[in-house]
Amino acid sequence: MGAYLSAITELLGRIEAEEQESIAAAAGLLVDQIAADRLVHVYGPGGHSNLAAQEIFFRAGGLMHISAILDEGTLLSNGALRSMAVERTPGYGRIVIDNAGLGKDDVLVLVNAYGINAALIDAALIAKERGVRTIGVSSRQHAEQTAPDHPARHPSGANLHDLVDVAVDTKVPIGDAVIELHGLPERAGAVSTFANAFALNAIVLRTLEELLARGIAPPVWRSGNAPGGDEANAQFLDRFRQRVSWL
Repeated sequence: MGAYLSAITELLGRIEAEEQESIAAAAGLLVDQIAADRLVHVYGPGGHSNLAAQEIFFRAGGLMHISAILDEGTLLSNGALRSMAVERTPGYGRIVIDNAGLGKDDVLVLVNAYGINAALIDAALIAKERGVRTIGVSSRQHAEQTAPDHPARHPSGANLHDLVDVAVDTKVPIGDAVIELHGLPERAGAVSTFANAFALNAIVLRTLEELLARGIAPPVWRSGNAPGGDEANAQFLDRFRQRVSWL
């Protein structure tokens, strides 16, 4: 447990120390979008990368302007092996973004621990073609150290961090898991969910700080399980119910 905690805190510490500039740049895109009362879309194509999209959507303390694209194709609830096959299918990500109807007035956050899978890259490519401003949250090291012919890769061999307007590096090591145990050939203790959640929430917090500095107090979700939560959220539901597809 201690070794795992040390590995996680070291990883998060690196993100805090080395990604200040990229997090500020990502927040700048969100600030302008929310100041104009536009949504910020987030898509995490990949089994556990979907958790990242859910982390900042409809979340206590989270921005109500966040709209997650919770496409069922890569959700583990539809089958883990099916999810992996879909995220490796060229063209799939293009369909998802096309269906979401994103265009030049939109901001899209793309999250994936490894930054290479076909659905992810296709989503980034079609977003770029349509003039969508993009933020990538992924591990540069993992992408660059994954073989060019890996079956998960997009046919172009592209990495997410090379395609987006702003890239936030989560520092996840290749293989994700970080703890070696005697007698076990594989490492255990994955870290990508922690890294993704920390980076995304750091972007949200920086966005809130900058909006407040502009004199803008954006609507933020309160937990429905906290006192007055339902009442606090109800003030804004009519404003977002028809705009946020998965609300």
